[in-house]
Formats: sequence, C-alpha cells, structure tokens
Amino acid sequence: MSDSSGQSRSSIRKFFSWKLHGDGKSIPPGEVVMPYERLTWPRTIGIGAQHVVAMFGATFLVPLLTGFPPNTTLFFTAIGTLLFLLITGGRLPSYLGSSFALIVPILAVSSSLGPNYALGGIMATGATLALVGVLVHFAGSKWIDIVMPPIVTGAIVALIGFNLAPAAWDWVKQGPITAVITITAILLTTVLFKGIIGRLSILVGVIVGYIAAAIQGEIDYSAIGEAAWIGLPEFHSPSFSWSTLGLFLPVVFVLVAENVGHVKSVSAMTGQDLDDVTGRALFADGLSTMIAGAGGGSGTTTYAENIGVMAATRVYSTAAYVVAAFTALALSMLPKFGAMISTIPAGVLGGAATVLYGMIGMLGVRIWVQNRVDFADPVNLNTAAVAMIVAIANYTWT
Repeated sequence: MSDSSGQSRSSIRKFFSWKLHGDGKSIPPGEVVMPYERLTWPRTIGIGAQHVVAMFGATFLVPLLTGFPPNTTLFFTAIGTLLFLLITGGRLPSYLGSSFALIVPILAVSSSLGPNYALGGIMATGATLALVGVLVHFAGSKWIDIVMPPIVTGAIVALIGFNLAPAAWDWVKQGPITAVITITAILLTTVLFKGIIGRLSILVGVIVGYIAAAIQGEIDYSAIGEAAWIGLPEFHSPSFSWSTLGLFLPVVFVLVAENVGHVKSVSAMTGQDLDDVTGRALFADGLSTMIAGAGGGSGTTTYAENIGVMAATRVYSTAAYVVAAFTALALSMLPKFGAMISTIPAGVLGGAATVLYGMIGMLGVRIWVQNRVDFADPVNLNTAAVAMIVAIANYTWT
C-alpha cells in the first residue's frame, strides 16, 4: 500500500514538472510546445486565460439553457479538468466544458420529474462512459467502430441538435430583435475574422446581444446587487429513476465520439501516438460527469473550442489547462459573477441557441460526409431518414 502511494505521489510530482520549451519566450517556426513542456509562467498564464475565454460562452450557455446554476457548472468543469489531466498523466491537453449533448435529456426529465432526476441521469451517463473507458483501456478501441458506425453516431448527433429547435424558437419569441442582433453578430464574427476571434464568435455574439438588450431595457440587474461577492456554488443532490435512462444513455455515443475525436486531433497536431490514452480519457470524462451530476452541475466533455486555441498558439502544454482550471475554480466562488451571467435575457439565449443547436445538428451531417457514408445503401438511408424526422418533429418520449 505504501509503495502504491509513493508511486502516486511520484506521478503527481512528475505531472507538475513541466520542461521549459527553448527559452520559454518564443516558439521557433515549425515547432510546438508539447503537453509536457511550457513557456514562461507569465506566458503560460496568458494562454490559460485564452482557454478560459474560449470555453466560456459554450460552458455557461448550457446551465442557462437548462436552468442549472452557472457557478456550480463552472465549479465542476474546473474539478473535472484537473481530474482529466491527472488521470491521463498530463499527456492529453483538454478542458472539460459543459456538454451540449445532455441538454435534450436534461430539459425533458426536468420538465417531467424535476431537475434532481436530471442529475441522476447525468450520473448514469457518466458511469456508463467511465465503464466504456475501462473496456477501451483493456480491450482497445476497435470495437467502438463496430458498435458505433458513422451512420449511427452521425444520426444521434443530428437528432440531438435538431430536436432542440423548438426550445431555441421559444427564447427567440421573447426577444426577437435581440435574437436577430445576436445571430447576426455571431455570423459576422465567423465570416469576417479568422483565428482565435473567429472561434470565439458565440461569445462575441452574446456580448453584442447583451449590449443590445441593455439598450432596450430587457435586463433585470437586481440579482447582481443581492448576490454576495464570495461564496461556494449551490450544490444539489441527485434523484434516480429507471425511466430516465432511455433519454440519457444514448448521449454516451456522442461523448465517446467527442473524446475519441479529441484524442485523434491532439495526436495529429502534436505528432504523438495517443491511442493508449483513449481509455483513460473516456474514463476521466465519465468520472467528471458523475461528480458533476452528484453535486448539481452539467455533464462534461472535451471542447473543440480549446483545440482551436492550441492550433492558433501552437502551445499544447497541459500547464495552460491547469491555469485555466484554477481560474475557472476561482470564478465559480464569486456569486456576483454567476448572478451577472444569469441576467443574460431570453433574446440573447435564443439567438445563441439558434446557431449552436443548428451547429450540433450539422455536426452529425459532417460525420456522415467525413466518413463517406453510402446513402445508396437502404440501411444507411433509412437510419438517417428516421433520425431526421424524429429530430425535426420533436417527438416526445415521456
């Protein structure tokens, strides 16, 4: 037992011992800062701040759209990210933000049974994902392609995105002018700007929409004045019902696809073979989602937004993600900060949700295109056809 604890302490010390890349001040052309390296701490902190900004818009939209406390969700994304980095041995840079794939089941279960049962469903999703991670770690990941062919994965992702269309429309109707301004700002930012700014289009759109809403007098600031400056987030306990599993467990397919895709992306960008880390990544995300569900937070997943920051900066250092996680943890302890986020009006949420939900749906279509799914095959055609109708018609299962 003492040997095991000594090895654990040694691994943790090794994880927090990043090697300085070059002079730590610049990155020569053609080079990248590897996960086990870092720049000088001021530069690393700056890049960590960029990661916080990159995940900020999407991470906060999930609790706002589902009615969960924003600070609680941010708290568990920070804890989950630190666990993820430790479990993967510091080899896989990633921030675990709120998962959009869980919005549909959370809304459905919260409306029928209550938010506590939605938390129970999130925990079940996390436990299943963690189990998949254990299987992948010991048996390899090839079986995933057999169980989850692109036609199935793409259909599930498309269904999740398009099924949310009515929710987006409900918010848009409450502030149509603000919603249109928000959508326009997001689209213009995407089209006119490249690099990091272009990748932050959702955040830019929300800020522009918020300003427009403030000018129109659509924002109630009373909650900010009533909130404390410093304090712990709100924690809530889960409740469990077998009836929620049918809504939550299909999300596991999406989370597996997101994690596997993240591993492959980082592997390609750094030139490292990270296949042996896939199981650990899935287990870590599953554990993070379980912990979030146990305390009142949204489920987590690896974020493509942060991959964009890494590609733009050529810095893949896990040190930057540790900085990002501790920054998020500090922000989660500021109730006024969460109260300010909660003042975002329905029109802004509707505009951002219109873009985000549409993007989720189209990501499913992109999976089909990238994997060259043959729609001349009746099996593939019927699978996609049923998924599209179920999604667009907004079928209700409970």
